[in-house]
Amino acid sequence: MTSSDRCLWWRGPQGDRPRDDSWTEIGEEAFQEKERRIIGRDRLPGPVPDWAEDLFRIARAAFIADKYVRRSVVQDRWTRRISLAVPVTEHERWQTAVVRTHLTALLQILTGDLWDVDFRPLTGHYVQEAMVCPEEPRASEVALFSGGLDSLSWAATRSHADTLRPLLLVMFREIGLLRLQRQVFEAVERLDGPRPVMLLPMSQTPAGDGSGLRLETSSRTRGLLYAAGAIRAAAAHGVGIVHIPENGQLALNPPLTPARSAACSTRSVHPWTLDRLNALVAAVGDAGSAMRVVNPLARLTKGEVCMAGRDAGLTSSDLESTLSCGKPPARRSGGPPLANCGVCFPCLVRRSGLLHANGTDGTRYEALPWAGDLPFDRSTDWRALQRWLLNRYTLPDLLTDTPLPPGTDPITALDLIRRGREELAQLLRLSDAAGSADAA
Repeated sequence: MTSSDRCLWWRGPQGDRPRDDSWTEIGEEAFQEKERRIIGRDRLPGPVPDWAEDLFRIARAAFIADKYVRRSVVQDRWTRRISLAVPVTEHERWQTAVVRTHLTALLQILTGDLWDVDFRPLTGHYVQEAMVCPEEPRASEVALFSGGLDSLSWAATRSHADTLRPLLLVMFREIGLLRLQRQVFEAVERLDGPRPVMLLPMSQTPAGDGSGLRLETSSRTRGLLYAAGAIRAAAAHGVGIVHIPENGQLALNPPLTPARSAACSTRSVHPWTLDRLNALVAAVGDAGSAMRVVNPLARLTKGEVCMAGRDAGLTSSDLESTLSCGKPPARRSGGPPLANCGVCFPCLVRRSGLLHANGTDGTRYEALPWAGDLPFDRSTDWRALQRWLLNRYTLPDLLTDTPLPPGTDPITALDLIRRGREELAQLLRLSDAAGSADAA
C-alpha cells in the first residue's frame, strides 16, 4: 500500500469496526441530509429486495469514496487506488468472482481508478428499512428525472402513454436548484396526460470528511448512485425496466481531445456502462426478476430530443427552463442564481439542440462561449469543440475511445455522432455571425 492508497469501511447498522487502523470509517454521516430523506423509504409501496438494497448501499459507499479520495494527491493527478469494504445482506452472492469482476470493471471504466471492493455480512437492519407506504399506488414505469432537458422530454412523452398505471420519476435533489427541478416537474404535470405521474425525491449531498479540505471535484460515480436509486425504487414497485433518458450524443460523449478520452469525460450512460450495469444486476438479482436499465433516447441527438419534447406538448419556455450544465453557476459559492453557465460542453450541446428544434434559444446563460472577454480557462470547451468540428470523425475514433458492447451497431452510432456534429456546427455559424456584427 502506498501513501496515496485509501481504504474506506462503510459502517454497518450495528456499528461494526474496521479490521485495522488502515481503514477509515464512513457511513450515514457522510451525507448532509437525514437518512430518511436520502433514500425515500416512506414513499415506497412495497419492500425492497435485499439485492437492490445492497446495490444501493454499495453505490452510496462508492460515491462517498469517490468524493473523499482526492485525485490531487496521486502521481498522475487522476488514477487512484481505492479499497472499499461494504456490508451486504446477500453476502455469498456478492462474493462470487463473476459479481466482483462486473462491479470492479464498472467502477474502473466510470472513474479510471483501480478499485478493490470487499464484502462482509450485514448483521442487522434498521427498522426503517422495512417501512413501506401501502397507500402509494404501484407504478408501471420508472425513469430518472434530473430536471434536465432529456429527462423532461422523455417524461412528457411517456405521460401521454395510454395507461392508467402511474409513471414514477425518481429525482435526486440538487442543492441550489430545487426550485428549478420542481418547476420542470410541474411542466410535466401541466400536460395533463392520461396517466398519473408521481415523483420520488431523493438526496445525495456529501458532507465534508472532517479535514477542512475541499472534496474531490470530479464525481464519476454519481450516475451509478442515481441508477442504483432508481433500480431500488423500481424493485419496490415491481417494475422490471428503469429508463435513464440521455441523448445518444452525450451518452457516447466522444472526446473533443485525446485528453478527454475514457473516464476523463463522463460515461455514466455510455452503452458499455449500461451493459456492465445490467450484467451486474443480472448476477446479483433474484431469479426471474430480469431487471434492466435502458436509455430510451440512445439513438437521438439533443436536437431530436428537443423536437420530441415539443411534439409531446412542451413549450419553448418549458425546454429552456431546464438544467443541462455540468457546473451550474447556482451550485457555485457566490455564483449567480442561474442553472446553466453556457460555456461547458453540455451547455454547448444544449444550445445546439434548442437551435435545431426551435431556431432560437432563449435560455438565460451566464456567458457566451465566443465572447471576447471570456477568461481563457472558461473558453476551453469552446476552443476544443471548434477544433473537433474542423477535423473528420471516423469509425476508428468511435471504437478507440470506450468500447461498444456486443450487439451495438457502430455504423448507427457513427451516424448519430454525424447528426450531432451538424447540430453543433450551427454554433460556429452563430459565432461567425456575432463576430461579423461586432466588426460592423
